[in-house]
Amino acid sequence: MLSEAYRGAGRLAARLMPLSFLMLVARLGIGAIFFLSGRTKVDGVLHITDATYELFRTEYALPFLDPVVAAHLSTYVENFAPIFLVAGLFVRPAALAMLGMTAVIEIFVYPDAWPTHLSWAGLLLPLIAMGGGNWSIDRLIGLEPRLSPGL
Repeated sequence: MLSEAYRGAGRLAARLMPLSFLMLVARLGIGAIFFLSGRTKVDGVLHITDATYELFRTEYALPFLDPVVAAHLSTYVENFAPIFLVAGLFVRPAALAMLGMTAVIEIFVYPDAWPTHLSWAGLLLPLIAMGGGNWSIDRLIGLEPRLSPGL
């Protein structure tokens, strides 16, 4: 009796929250996190601030990348990839770029922030694996197949 109620509630939740809705929420959620971070690195549309360059010379210093190059890469990923994610265009490569950036941050900048980075990865990995869902430009233009209703 209890197990049937539990299964029934699960079926209802799956009908009320189809996979395409969940993928859209993931795209919006992680997109907002990265975009808002990217906006702190620029003035105007995409002018990287002096403070951003200084941050990459000091606190964000990477052992394998020039700070100026790192500042540009980070700023561009954080400002452009979220736009692609929210639009649902080139979702997999955009999510992959954001996951790569997350890995670099975790390994080289803030290794103690793994719970935050794991939550980001938890939103990005399904997008990389399954794409943006039926409610995406990728699906509309035929880059991605239609997700079956059972998924």
